[in-house]
Amino acid sequence: MFDVYLNDRRNCLLVVAKGQPIAAHRHFGQWHKKKATVAVSDEIKRAVQKNGYYSRRLRPQRSQ
Repeated sequence: MFDVYLNDRRNCLLVVAKGQPIAAHRHFGQWHKKKATVAVSDEIKRAVQKNGYYSRRLRPQRSQ
């Protein structure tokens, strides 16, 4: 099982193993728990096993 979080701007996704804390030194800002999920892709499972978390941007950054 995994916990899914969104940041306060809702442009980043963070997945951690259920019950594990968010690594504060790596992920700044406010994170809000979205939901607990059972099924995730193999890519996410491998990243959580290797790094303890999986993170990605949801929307591309706008060029200014």
